[in-house]
Amino acid sequence: MSITLLLIILTAAVSIPAFNNKQLFYKLDFSPFEVESRKEWYRFLSHALLHADWMHLIFNMLVLWFFGDHTQAYFEAYAGTKGTFYFILLYVGGVAFATIPSYKKHKHNPNYHSVGASGAVSAVLLSSVMFSPIRELCFYGLPFLCFPGILWALLYLVYSYRKAKQGGDYINHDAHFWGAVYGALFTFVTVPQSIPSFFEQLWGLLPF
Repeated sequence: MSITLLLIILTAAVSIPAFNNKQLFYKLDFSPFEVESRKEWYRFLSHALLHADWMHLIFNMLVLWFFGDHTQAYFEAYAGTKGTFYFILLYVGGVAFATIPSYKKHKHNPNYHSVGASGAVSAVLLSSVMFSPIRELCFYGLPFLCFPGILWALLYLVYSYRKAKQGGDYINHDAHFWGAVYGALFTFVTVPQSIPSFFEQLWGLLPF
């Protein structure tokens, strides 16, 4: 069984019961105030097993399903047996790293809560793009909205950054942005051989 499938099963096994179990939900969600006041550091990871509703869960798990195995295969192609460990570290690290800005921003706010694997999924998505930047990705599967992954990655980063600054929609865009940044940097640091390949592929997009 693939690691991606195991992550999806584990996430669904916790998320679905928590939809109707508020005690479990608030015990595991990301509450910077509880982390700061009660030192419940596990929340940096446990919140990724929860989702706000079915749509939130399905969207994140679909993106993970589409890109997880491919990203792991890239790591294994470059790093051999270490590739599997790198992929796990990419996911887990993405969960924790993506919430650090939210922790700093809201650690004195008892009303702030967030859930979801968006930081980790963003890390996996951006890592995949770093390995194969010119591979076309189609927005919602629409053939007329197919563009190189690097273009979608840049648009995603700009959108997430602007929405994080704007705020007000109850979505943790900070996690989206920093998870994506983590995914890109992690890929280049752990697999430096991917850097020349990345630029060679981009060079191939030039019309001359």
